[in-house]
Amino acid sequence: MTRKSCCTPSREGELPVNMATLEKTSVGGQVAERNMVYLEGGSFLMGTEDQEGFPCDGEGPVREVRVDPFYIDIYTVSNADFHEFIEATGYITEAERFGWSFVFHLFLSIDVKRRVKMTPKQTPWWFPIEGANWKHPEGPDSSIDSRMHHPVVHVSWNDAENYCRWAGKRLPTEAEWEYAARGGLKQKKYPWGNKLTYKGKYNCNIWQGNFPLENTAKDGYEGTAPVDAYEPNGYGLYNTVGNVWEWCSDWFTSDHTSYDAITNPNGPATGRAKSIRGGSYLCHHSYCNRYRVAARSSNTPDSSTGNMGFRCVKDIDNESGKINYKKG
Repeated sequence: MTRKSCCTPSREGELPVNMATLEKTSVGGQVAERNMVYLEGGSFLMGTEDQEGFPCDGEGPVREVRVDPFYIDIYTVSNADFHEFIEATGYITEAERFGWSFVFHLFLSIDVKRRVKMTPKQTPWWFPIEGANWKHPEGPDSSIDSRMHHPVVHVSWNDAENYCRWAGKRLPTEAEWEYAARGGLKQKKYPWGNKLTYKGKYNCNIWQGNFPLENTAKDGYEGTAPVDAYEPNGYGLYNTVGNVWEWCSDWFTSDHTSYDAITNPNGPATGRAKSIRGGSYLCHHSYCNRYRVAARSSNTPDSSTGNMGFRCVKDIDNESGKINYKKG
């Protein structure tokens, strides 16, 4: 299938806005260890050659990959988690520094949309909204007060990296992410099997209806869902597909032959965009069915939208069995 423009617009080359280059800020210190699960690692079949997939995304070929043991967050990082980080460090996200972020059109009033002069050419349903950021997901008049248990959004890859450093963690590699997301199942489309519904119900937060004009929300949510919504996978992880895209540490490439190691692959040394996994509440089979476990996409490290978040991992000190954060 031809790669369609995905549902996460990029700051790069989308809008004719003169933006200053942002400094990469690192903050360090506190270690947070709650809500993680230990995975023993091992070999698994990564990727897919499913006919529903997007070969040009580099979903295949299917290859045997091995990952070392690691800890991973059971949930994506929530607004409450991120608020704790901000309170402790005073960190300012890139969306706040740029002064705007991308918001999906159905969450905006007609008056707000009329004031926007330009939208991304490939994804016109995304509007660059002044004042949209993690605290104000739909702009200055919105709030996260009732969404503290929802995933934090409008966070760039750089923001996620800074959170991880503060928490004594790191972003997962794509291999670690897919190993964890599969929940122990072999080559299934979803964390629970090959059928989209589970026990007759939706088990993930994706789009139902006519994308991008009408969302019937049969899964219960039009926007983000709480981080513990639906049933967890076989490893106890929640929402590894749907809800929000999750940043990974790898630079994105569709060519896995030139760099990939059999053990602990971590992507090419350089690149333009970072990998994102899992799809989001905006994914729909008619346009972007990237809510499959092996599906993947990318965005530039400074980009932020209302449907991108992240979860963290920690390394294991093999000699002592202790958690050991590796800077990278």
